[in-house]
Amino acid sequence: MKYAFVARERALFPVRLLCRVLAVSVSGFYDYLRRQSAPRRDSDAMLRADLHAIHAVSRRTYGRPRLVRALRARAHVVGHKRVARLMREEALQGKVKGGFKPRTTDSQHRRQVAQNLLDRQFAVDSPVPAWVGDITYIPTREGWLYLAVVLSLQTRQVLGYSLSERMPDDLVQQAFLNAWTASPVGEGVLFHSDRGSQYASGDFRAMIAALGFVPSMSRKGNCWDNAVAESFFATLKNEEVTGAYASKAEAHNAIASYIHGFYNPTRLHSALGYVSPNDYASRLKHAA
Repeated sequence: MKYAFVARERALFPVRLLCRVLAVSVSGFYDYLRRQSAPRRDSDAMLRADLHAIHAVSRRTYGRPRLVRALRARAHVVGHKRVARLMREEALQGKVKGGFKPRTTDSQHRRQVAQNLLDRQFAVDSPVPAWVGDITYIPTREGWLYLAVVLSLQTRQVLGYSLSERMPDDLVQQAFLNAWTASPVGEGVLFHSDRGSQYASGDFRAMIAALGFVPSMSRKGNCWDNAVAESFFATLKNEEVTGAYASKAEAHNAIASYIHGFYNPTRLHSALGYVSPNDYASRLKHAA
C-alpha cells in the first residue's frame, strides 16, 4: 500500500522524500515498480487452452454444462461460474437446442398398428429394454434425402441408420437391419416408433417379429410418445444439419461423420450423466 502511494504521488513530490516519510526504502520502491510492470502469469492459461480444445472437438456445440464436465474429466477443478466467465472472456458460445417441432406422420393408412407399450418409459435405467426409430428429412441443393435412425433407449447410441432419396418401406427396414447387424440383442426388446406407414408395413412387422422384437407405437398424433428419437433429430439439426448441403454425397458423408465420429463416441449426453453413448454402453457391458 505504501509503495502504491509513492507511485501515485511521485509526480508531485520527490521519491526520496516520500519514501523517507513513509519509512520505506527507495530501492524497495523501484523493485515494486519492476514487479508491477513485469508481465503477469495467467493462472488460467492451461485451463483456457483446454477450454478451446474441448470446444473445438465438440464442433463448437458445447455450452457451459458440458464444458464443465469435460474440463473436470481432464482433472481441472472448476465450477460453472468460473467456466462461464472464461467463456465470456474467450468469446466461446455453445449451440442451444430448441424444442423439437412436431411433424406430420402419414398415419392415414389401413395397416395394422401396435399398442403404445413403451408408454414414455424413456429413462436409461428403465426396466423395459427398447429401441426407438423415426424418419426425418435432410435438405440438399440436389433435392431431399430421408434419414431413418434406430437408437437404443438404454445407451442413446445410434445403432443404425439409412439414407435414401425416397421414403419407401425398405428405408426403415434397412436402418433396422443395420442396427441389428451392429448390435444384436435377445428376444423381448421393444421396438417403438410412430404410426407411419413404413413402420406399420407387413414386411417390417414380420422382420422385427422374426428377430424377437415386440412392436410398440405412439398414440395417434402424439409426437411426445417418441420423444427420444425426436430429440435426437433436434440435436442433429442444431449441431450438424444447419442448412442445405451442396450435394447428396456431401450429406451422406456429413451424417456418417457426425454419428460415427462425434455423436456416438464423443458427445457428452445429459441423460447419461454427461458421458458419451459409446462410453456408457461400455460401462453397462463391463457392469453386466
